[in-house]
Amino acid sequence: MSFFDELKRRNVFKVGIAYIIIGWLIMQAGEVMGPALHLPEWVNSLLAFFLILGFPLAIFFSWAYEMTPDGIKKEKEIDHSKSITHLTSRKLDFMIMGFLAVALMYFAWDKFLTGLTPDVKPTQTAAVTEQAITATASAQQIPDNKSIAVLPFVNMSSDPEQEYFSDGITEEILNLLAKIPQLKVTSRSSAFSFKGQNIDIPTVAQKLNVAHVLEGSVRKSGNHVRITTQLIEADTDVHMWSESYDRELDDIFAIQDEIALKVVNVLKLQLMGDASVSRQTNTSAYIAYLQGEYFLQQGRMSELGAAHDAFRQALAIDPDYAPAWVGLGKTLRTQANSDVIDLIPGTQAAREAVLKALQLDESLAPAWALLSYIQYVYDWDWNRASNTIKTALILGPQDIHALGTASVLAKTLGQYEEAVELGKKAVDTDPLNADTLINLGTIYTEAGQLDLAVQTFEYILKLYPQIDRISAEISVIRSTQGRGEEALRLAQTERVDAYQLQASALAYLALGREQEAAQTIETLIDTFHKVMAYQIAGIFAFQGRPDEAFTWLETALEQRDGGITHILGDPSLKSLHDDPRWEPYLLKLGLLDYWKTLQAKLSGSTS
Repeated sequence: MSFFDELKRRNVFKVGIAYIIIGWLIMQAGEVMGPALHLPEWVNSLLAFFLILGFPLAIFFSWAYEMTPDGIKKEKEIDHSKSITHLTSRKLDFMIMGFLAVALMYFAWDKFLTGLTPDVKPTQTAAVTEQAITATASAQQIPDNKSIAVLPFVNMSSDPEQEYFSDGITEEILNLLAKIPQLKVTSRSSAFSFKGQNIDIPTVAQKLNVAHVLEGSVRKSGNHVRITTQLIEADTDVHMWSESYDRELDDIFAIQDEIALKVVNVLKLQLMGDASVSRQTNTSAYIAYLQGEYFLQQGRMSELGAAHDAFRQALAIDPDYAPAWVGLGKTLRTQANSDVIDLIPGTQAAREAVLKALQLDESLAPAWALLSYIQYVYDWDWNRASNTIKTALILGPQDIHALGTASVLAKTLGQYEEAVELGKKAVDTDPLNADTLINLGTIYTEAGQLDLAVQTFEYILKLYPQIDRISAEISVIRSTQGRGEEALRLAQTERVDAYQLQASALAYLALGREQEAAQTIETLIDTFHKVMAYQIAGIFAFQGRPDEAFTWLETALEQRDGGITHILGDPSLKSLHDDPRWEPYLLKLGLLDYWKTLQAKLSGSTS
């Protein structure tokens, strides 16, 4: 008997076929059950490894052993005249046909039946329920084919301190692409959230809801720079284009422009007008500017001084480099906001910096967005801030700072439909940014869409379990809904003392536990009266004590408490709306006309 015939007699081929079919079914089951059981991604990889390892063992077993009525025996110990391999062969035939039928049914279900509905894939930009997903962002939709995320380029330089340079180059290319109206570009904070993580491109694209990913590396040595970049089609994980640039540092602006233009060409985008180009400056000034941006983006108070010095250094070299003035303005605004420098002079210095930037280049959307923010938060000049942010959105429709400022400004003015749309667009542009999600949750709260607000805040907690303030936000909503037990439970999990006291006081009031509420309010006032005047007013209003509420609202006005920007839609202040002091107070804020417009709209919608 030939060796081939012997393999057939011992059913080696059929065992191999059966093993492959069963292994494939096991892998499909793993793909389905893994996410349902919240198993890590490496579990499927480990399963595949053992299945591959088991294949030669199954082949060896079918060759060396045989199933007999008396159990498993070595093949060489069995008299061939008494062998039952022909019976085993029939059983294997039935087994193969059975498992093959199961595999074909699964294949048909996966490729045809599920194809009757859109291929919706869960992503990190989805909220807790289907309703919240739809309301929060377009993350569950099939990604737009003209969409891209620019992942942080890897620093390949021998000096790890050159990280600022690779990050800066990435952001500059991202900004160039974001100016193309036909291309949806994920904002920096979400794209950079994957920095240093070993995650495959399709997974990243799925979480950011984009069709393409641009990645690369940067190596800087002296005055020489090497940039390697590749554009990947996320769905297929296919490299659509790759290129390496070996240039002198003086050519860095040309490299950035070439990469952006190449992406446009590969994606077959039809540009309306000329392509955006980098703003050029002295190389040393540019290096200092990138250092300033790097320190500013770290988000740590300790880095703000270094950012300030770097931007000043860039401007000392090239005082006409507008982006450095914007960076300096952002730094000064953050320092003033964080009490690193005095609020009033710090804010004024930030305003002067951004006005200087616009004097040099009035096309800078981030400069207009920052100016609007200052007019909105510090000046309470609502009309001027509204006009300014419109300019920012025209120049930079994808600028996350413009979208964020526009959404909270519309919310402050009671323009809730516009606020929700802008907030959702901001989340779509920057889906993993906690601040962007918080803004949307707050907009839902003040628009009276409390269930969506809670779902959004709960989703933030799923993404960032250690984040501050969110438990208190949900607790306050539950108190206004009369769900005191839940509100108190949430309040007690809040780690920031000021918010914990505010939420607890409201929860005690919702439960009718007046004595505990009074003690909590007293502690809140004693400890945080300089920064929580607006929230204290809300507690007294909720308690039905309008005199105390208006006293604290006046205090908030004197302190220029930023909480006042929530006043038109704050659910804890509803009891004050019919008080004769309400509209005169709004008149002092410059919000009375907006309030009347909102009330007229609400009356029309309910009549």
